[in-house]
Amino acid sequence: MLSCFAISINLLAQNNFGNNRNNRNTYNNGRDAYGNQIDPNMQPDSFTNDSTEIESAPPKLYQWRVSENLGNRIMTEVDTVALNFQNMNMEEGMTGHYSILGNMGSPRLSHIWADRQYDTAPTMFLEPLTGFYRRSDQMIFTNSNIPYTNLSYWPNGNKITGEDRFKAYFSMNANRRFAFGFNFDYQYGRGYYANQATSNFNAAVFASYMGNHYQMHAAYNNFYFKQNENGGIMDDEYITNPEKKAEGSKTYESNNIPVRLESSANRNHNMSVFLTHRYRLGFMREVIELVDKPADNRRGQNISRGNNEEEVVVNDSLPVVVPKDTIRREELVPVTSFIHTFKLERSRHRFTSQDLDSLPPALLNLYETADSTVRLSIKNVFGIALLEGFNKYAKAGLTAYISHQYSRYTLMNPDAAIENPRNIKFTEQELYIGGELAKREGHLLHYNINGEIGLTGIAKGQFKLDGTADVNLRLYNDTLRVKAHAYVRNTLPSFYMRHYVSNHYIWDNDDFDKEMRVRVEGEIDFPLTGTNLKAGIENIKHYTYLNGKALPQQAGGSIKVANATLTQNFRLGIFHLDNEITWQKSSSDVLPLPTWNLYHNLYILTKIAKKVLNVQLGADVRYFSEYYAPDYAPALQQFHLQDGTNRIKIGNYPVVNVYANLQLKRTRFFVQLYHVNEGMGSRRYFYAPHYPINPRLLKFGVSWNFYD
Repeated sequence: MLSCFAISINLLAQNNFGNNRNNRNTYNNGRDAYGNQIDPNMQPDSFTNDSTEIESAPPKLYQWRVSENLGNRIMTEVDTVALNFQNMNMEEGMTGHYSILGNMGSPRLSHIWADRQYDTAPTMFLEPLTGFYRRSDQMIFTNSNIPYTNLSYWPNGNKITGEDRFKAYFSMNANRRFAFGFNFDYQYGRGYYANQATSNFNAAVFASYMGNHYQMHAAYNNFYFKQNENGGIMDDEYITNPEKKAEGSKTYESNNIPVRLESSANRNHNMSVFLTHRYRLGFMREVIELVDKPADNRRGQNISRGNNEEEVVVNDSLPVVVPKDTIRREELVPVTSFIHTFKLERSRHRFTSQDLDSLPPALLNLYETADSTVRLSIKNVFGIALLEGFNKYAKAGLTAYISHQYSRYTLMNPDAAIENPRNIKFTEQELYIGGELAKREGHLLHYNINGEIGLTGIAKGQFKLDGTADVNLRLYNDTLRVKAHAYVRNTLPSFYMRHYVSNHYIWDNDDFDKEMRVRVEGEIDFPLTGTNLKAGIENIKHYTYLNGKALPQQAGGSIKVANATLTQNFRLGIFHLDNEITWQKSSSDVLPLPTWNLYHNLYILTKIAKKVLNVQLGADVRYFSEYYAPDYAPALQQFHLQDGTNRIKIGNYPVVNVYANLQLKRTRFFVQLYHVNEGMGSRRYFYAPHYPINPRLLKFGVSWNFYD
């Protein structure tokens, strides 16, 4: 089985252009390039041959993530798929789900409700930076028989207004069980509009050990985010009616359009240390494998067959006997795991400005703003698991755990004198007990039910219950997958929605109620026809949001949100048309959403140059319907409802890109003309109020995979 797995991975790495036709976020759902469920229990913990003993071996590798609480492995596809590579570094997302401020690395907010994940970042200031920030459970671990390296580079525009991003990923095995590596990511957007530059940096090191009894994953991450804030352009007519603003002369260049802020900036620094490890107890059992000897090519002769020989028919020729070697080995059958997860995280946010006339009224300092806050958290999780599959009656795994988190928040003191500022500190303790029932093995049915309830501190009265299930049915030589997901969550709003002190915003909301969220959704996926249909409905009680003055507020009563997304891809020879249509409806104005979100991609997909060069040529379009999109508050680095006195609608403007995307062996590269329709139609290319997206520009990108 291992040899077959290695061959399939090798073929995928060598030539997988277009295998993942639907490109449906395999990073999150743990499915392979063909849409099949990747079962972590079917993957080897390590390669049977020590990588240090292999010379000129073909690449064999697999990758996975680990869950943040219990450290369960979630297998993921190796990043070698070239289809739609031109979209992988777009701030709008692969299919245009995000409202953005325009520049690379700036804050963004999904206008698809089902995509939003609240309280997954350590502070609310990192929530809008998900285009660059990665949680511990998004770290990719690799096991390979030879060193694996990926280098990617996206240079766009010129040295004055352009963008650059460079990523490097390296992993190698010291032996067949212990692997280590590093991840480097640097993003620099100079900005096509004034005072908009961003500079984001991440460096991480990681290691994994996959022994029979002891298993470990560890990672250290350091993120730096630097963002200049321009507050949006002074007048939208510089975009919608440029001839009027230029008084009939040549229109303004984007970097010459007046903006609201000139000397304001946000800075965020996040550091985390993550360790999850477990010790497995079990018993040893003998495994017998039959391995092919070199085939006997004698044909037409009388060949006797023993117990360890197998008759093979090759095409229409006479039978060929392939002798077999019998290999006996012992493997551990794990029964129980003892689990410990540790995470230390420190996040600092800082906002500085001298543009006090263009910001909300100053509350602490009338001359300049220097806001800062720090969060430090330490979390430990202890668990014990009865594992799935150790005998025929163990049809599912059962885990019980207890978690404790200590958090300390440092805020500015609203009562301190300007000449003698002091800080105030808040501490919070959270103690939860939880359990998980999961079936991950097999091909027909999988399910996972995870629940936890708070016992002491602010956790008291909070609870979460989350469940998923999928059924996989063979149909017309493919797999029809039906999936269901539901959750119930009763949780307090995040700390910074309850307490915050700065020069422009101060609030203390100890009286906020817990938010109750109930969601049910289903999904049907059939790769054979390129069809995926997902629909869900959610009810939210005591929804917490930032109102028109960017202050936290809770909605009275309940809000209902319904959504449905259809992905349907068509193919005729080398011609392809990929489509994604999302419909959604909110029952309240305090949760504004566009009714429609569309993505269409028309392209040809073929091979040229003796079929070694894979070519994708096409054009795509992104569109969402008009709605009162959330405004952006630079002094909070947050999206919030528009002020009711001067609301404007955003949307109803398609963004069209044309591109050439190619793959030569292990190298992927593209050329893309972004926003080719600039200046056409209504010209209202805003994704957030007063924040236009980038004008027409030529983009490039290249990615290399190395196995040596």
